[in-house]
Amino acid sequence: MLVITGTGTEVGKTAVTAGIAALARAEGRRVAVLKPAQTGLLPGEPGDVAEVARLAGDVTTRELARYPDPLAPATAARRAGLATVHPGDVAAAVTALDADHDLVLVEGAGGLLVRFDETGSTLADIAWALNAPVLIVAQAGLGTLNATALTAEVLQRRGLEAVGVVVGSWPLHPDLASLTNLTDLPEAAGAPLLGALPQGVTKLGSVDFLTVARRSFSPWFGGRFDPETFAAQFAVQ
Repeated sequence: MLVITGTGTEVGKTAVTAGIAALARAEGRRVAVLKPAQTGLLPGEPGDVAEVARLAGDVTTRELARYPDPLAPATAARRAGLATVHPGDVAAAVTALDADHDLVLVEGAGGLLVRFDETGSTLADIAWALNAPVLIVAQAGLGTLNATALTAEVLQRRGLEAVGVVVGSWPLHPDLASLTNLTDLPEAAGAPLLGALPQGVTKLGSVDFLTVARRSFSPWFGGRFDPETFAAQFAVQ
């Protein structure tokens, strides 16, 4: 299993989750994707797990809770008068999915320390309850090093393993900060750069998405991404 967290909101967690799922499916593995809490959507509206299924194909998806306000899960639950999600709930769901799947992906909401319940439980607590490694999804440009380092420091202090960092949306025209971050992100994360998904990749259909995922993710996930080869495409003065 693998827990996927972002350094913040809108960094590309769902696209990264879909890419990992698509590559695993292409290898014939049975994949499940769990979203503990979806916020900002009404019942019946397609959420993150629906997007993963659209891009990755035949994967099992499950969402434990949904709240209408686009807020942190604990806050959104309180405003809606709905029950919160606790780490034990997530652990039970993952255990059930793990029984008949080869890979279970858990996609967080926002960043690592966003609160899920009234006791202050976070995705870090969920990862600890699962004894699962964590993948960090980061932005490409200015400001990402600090957010990535903070996320990595929390993981380390809580005894959690950061397997790597992936850029969730690599810009079509990267600026100087984005280019130099290819070298600096692994240092900030204390873990290797395992991929970079191009901006706008979620607009693709499933077949083209898989093609892009193969060149955008490390062999660790079944892709062909090599950070040195990727960085060599760009000249940094």
